[in-house]
Amino acid sequence: MTAAATGLQADVLIEQEQTGGDRGRPVRRRRLPRKTVMWQIVLYVVLAALAVVYIYPFLVQVATSFKTNDAAAVDPVSLIPSPFTWAAYEQLFLRSDFPTWFANSAIVTILVTLGRVFFNSLAGYALARLRFRGRGIVFAALVAVMAVPTVVLLIPKFLVINQLGMYDSYAGMVLPLLVDAAGVFIMKNFFESIPASVEEQARIDGAGTFRIFWSVVLPMARPALITIVILSFQGSWNELSHFVISTQSPELTTLTKGVASLASGQLSQGSQYPIKLAAAAIMTIPVAVVFFIFQRRIMNASEGAVKE
Repeated sequence: MTAAATGLQADVLIEQEQTGGDRGRPVRRRRLPRKTVMWQIVLYVVLAALAVVYIYPFLVQVATSFKTNDAAAVDPVSLIPSPFTWAAYEQLFLRSDFPTWFANSAIVTILVTLGRVFFNSLAGYALARLRFRGRGIVFAALVAVMAVPTVVLLIPKFLVINQLGMYDSYAGMVLPLLVDAAGVFIMKNFFESIPASVEEQARIDGAGTFRIFWSVVLPMARPALITIVILSFQGSWNELSHFVISTQSPELTTLTKGVASLASGQLSQGSQYPIKLAAAAIMTIPVAVVFFIFQRRIMNASEGAVKE
């Protein structure tokens, strides 16, 4: 058997596998019109250009963090550090309070994220399943709070924190952030999408309300919980205004307050572009890691769905 015959036989087998057997007809690829192909090429070029526009500032940020102050001032948008140096990172970690800032942000963010996941899900389940007097008023107040700008609440929040004796402490930094209206709203809507019939069997077996919530409904709300985790982590990690009004001690400074103070020339003279951008680059790493870990799960909105 010649090589040409062998190749022809292999092509026939491939066509049969693609069409489901010997009786299938050969698969013919439809050629798109030239106009459609040109529009697709234009679309991809536009999307690539937009991607470069959005990614380029981040690349400049990372590249500048490895430059000297003089090189960053002379050519701030260059992507090639010349000379390459770790001086900005050494100054941040060895000759500043940056490790303390990072530790404070990590502690507050972890506590706030755990608290929001628990309390937002509890409040959302109560509004979705429990029937009590004033339920509609509570939900209306929740929506109203979502419409109020955050800056309007800063002074009342400061007065409450100071009156309760929590000013300049971890309690004043964490407790006011443990619940947010948007998280409760998300959890309420997700719990309402779960059929109530899934709870009937547990209720027949004698399970109480919290037991049903914890063991039956909450595991089904994994996509919503992951959404709350990402939003809570990002929001508390990047929070600035609340920490400005709740603390004043240097020992309780968070990353956002510390990086903001670099603009006033706290560490050295000059523009300090490498130091500022090095701190900003480090700040983006935890949020990016959390997002990339949970992004596949947050997209799986159908997980936990139950058919009646």
